[in-house]
Amino acid sequence: GSCAVTALGACQMGDCFSLRARPCAVCLFRVSFPFTGLETKRKSYNSLTFLFFSFRRQDVLTVTPWLAPIVWEGTFNAEILDSAYRPLNLTVGVTAFAIGKYTRFVGRFLESAEKHFMKGYRVNYYIFTDNPETIPTVQLQPGRRLVIVPIKKYPSWQEISMRRMEAINKHIAETSHGEVDYLFCLDIDMVFYNAWGPETLGDIVAALHPGYFNVPRSQFPYERRSSSAAHIPDGEGDFYYGGAFTKTCHMTILTDKANGIMAAWQEESHLNRHFLSHKPSKVLSPEYLWDDRKPKPPEIHLIRFSTVDKDYKEIRD
Repeated sequence: GSCAVTALGACQMGDCFSLRARPCAVCLFRVSFPFTGLETKRKSYNSLTFLFFSFRRQDVLTVTPWLAPIVWEGTFNAEILDSAYRPLNLTVGVTAFAIGKYTRFVGRFLESAEKHFMKGYRVNYYIFTDNPETIPTVQLQPGRRLVIVPIKKYPSWQEISMRRMEAINKHIAETSHGEVDYLFCLDIDMVFYNAWGPETLGDIVAALHPGYFNVPRSQFPYERRSSSAAHIPDGEGDFYYGGAFTKTCHMTILTDKANGIMAAWQEESHLNRHFLSHKPSKVLSPEYLWDDRKPKPPEIHLIRFSTVDKDYKEIRD
């Protein structure tokens, strides 16, 4: 189960964007969406961008070609950001899918989130599951709540992956849009190891895949078939982003399905196509979507959120 949020090194506007990244399929996603959208709040959010440029690092790329900040440890002051965001009285939502055997990851996910995710803020955890009775009880801090969202079973993981976005879109339209200011879509088989705070909030937030932050753009696993709605032509693309969802991605996946096509990396491929023409307003470094199986390179000063090592075959049988 995955959803979900970075780039390193010097950015070049030619054939290679050196040191790029991607997370798992969290949504690490990781992507966040503002919902209540009061103009005063939005102006406050946007005015905070300058804070990212006061603490520069020389060993990594800290801004995209379209001038969106790339969030690394050392590029922001957590205390200043917290003092600016806390008076806004925000509620942050998290969606995660716990299907089949993936319910075993819910306890550790929630326990680690209570230690590190948006500490001091109101948080709604929306856990989508086909087996509600197996979701464990976890002690939550005041102002934070767990909402179990029952969903139907699907015959294949491909269908589950596609229908996940449909279910989240439906939940946003019917419920969560009136309950939260931002919504992150994250993978349940991941764990928080260090602080994830308001530095991650923005209008369109993306995270890059940790497997592709040091390879040229020509090696990004974009969907190259022109018959797919996720198609990205050779020579195009900025970074390689990890899987997450938007309504646009969901509709293009359904278009492909109607045409008998499955994109190379399914929702991840459609997400990358979407961000080609809809640039993120903020990009999260691989700190926010790492993989426990990977050694930590020197550019990663700390790991905030990471996929746990597991036997995929066993857990999907």
